[in-house]
Amino acid sequence: MEIALTPEQQEKGLMHRAALNRGEGMIFPILPPRNVSFWMKGTRIALDLIFIQPDGRIVRVAARARPGDPTPIYADVPVAAVLELRGGDARALGMAEGDRVSWGACTARKGGVVAQAASFCPAD
Repeated sequence: MEIALTPEQQEKGLMHRAALNRGEGMIFPILPPRNVSFWMKGTRIALDLIFIQPDGRIVRVAARARPGDPTPIYADVPVAAVLELRGGDARALGMAEGDRVSWGACTARKGGVVAQAASFCPAD
């Protein structure tokens, strides 16, 4: 999984990619959490966009977003991350709205979202 940390990486995202293998994708940490929108301009393959709230709950799965479509895709609520996967992979992996996710080295702690290069730990 690639991680888009810088503004430049987040702006480019998966644009111009000819293909993705199953399970490949890109995570976009959104710090501080806020309303964001994505589009498919310059994207050559269908993608699933998974919007993740600060508590780790998937609030929206925009399945099989159309390549090249300039229409904004958003969750309408603040999110802490957006995950882009190959179109259809969210369903194949059993990911659905309401599921909770985390990855990396998450340990018991108090406080808010921890998002680093290799970790996303939801707010308590």
